[in-house]
Amino acid sequence: PTFVVPYHRHTPSTLSAHASHPTMIRRILLTAAFATSATGFTVPASTVSPRSTTRIAAFENNNDNDQLASFDPLHLSEESTTNNSHGRSAAIAAAAAILSASSPLAASAAGPDWGIFEGRTGSLLHPLAMFSMAALSASTGLLGFQWRRQRTLGDEISALKKTLPNLNGAKSVKEAIAAAEAAEEVDVSYVSTLKGALSIESEIEGLVKERKDLASSGPRDKHFNQGALLLFIGTAFAIEGPLNTYARAGKLFPGPHLYAGAGLVVLWALAAAMVPAMQKGNDAARGVHIGANVAGIGLFVWQITSGIPILLKVVEFTKWP
Repeated sequence: PTFVVPYHRHTPSTLSAHASHPTMIRRILLTAAFATSATGFTVPASTVSPRSTTRIAAFENNNDNDQLASFDPLHLSEESTTNNSHGRSAAIAAAAAILSASSPLAASAAGPDWGIFEGRTGSLLHPLAMFSMAALSASTGLLGFQWRRQRTLGDEISALKKTLPNLNGAKSVKEAIAAAEAAEEVDVSYVSTLKGALSIESEIEGLVKERKDLASSGPRDKHFNQGALLLFIGTAFAIEGPLNTYARAGKLFPGPHLYAGAGLVVLWALAAAMVPAMQKGNDAARGVHIGANVAGIGLFVWQITSGIPILLKVVEFTKWP
């Protein structure tokens, strides 16, 4: 026999109690109530069991083919079976639809739940951060070349010192010239050679001064610190950009801007991976590090040019905050 389940209406107190539960519990309760109410309006099946009707038919005349198996002149049992079947199917379909519509995975990403992250404030975080990262990337690259210059100046100074003539114990070319000219027998060719080396000595002094200035500014530590900051903030906002786009539009838009950003993050990771080998004096790793960062700046320029139209659309279609 089919049992009729009564339809339960939700009172305001019940609704307020449900509202305090988590979102998923509210969805389950809503689905259960809907399925219960859908089956509660079906027509009840006949209370006459098939076994009893069979016994009655066997007790009476079996030759009477027009005799019904049960007293059901309006055929309510057949309609009840059909209605029960359709009612259950409709209830299951409706419950599935409610769960599908209320599921966070099936729901559209763009919605009021994202709050300020979906508005203009959250949308402008990515371009502002990336413009800053572009400037920081150029500054970090300049510091890297300054550190490289400081490191290689010693080799240039040593190479120039080897081209100087014998100073005969003098500390500088000028002292050597003064000593040679004060000698009893002046070696004119030697004095001429020393005077020709004055330009080399002047160049050496300039390189020594440049190396001292670079060392006092500390480009090595600044380059390392800015590079670490660039890698962290740049990667974070490279991920934040697509997330914000998905929050606003419900999908991503593959194109030059997205490809340039993904390639830039890969180049940053490659450059950072070369640092341990660079610290051990590996010139090949140093070359890969420099090449990856130069290519990264090129991708940054491409990303900016492809991102400006997107920025204009964001300003046009979003509102504060």
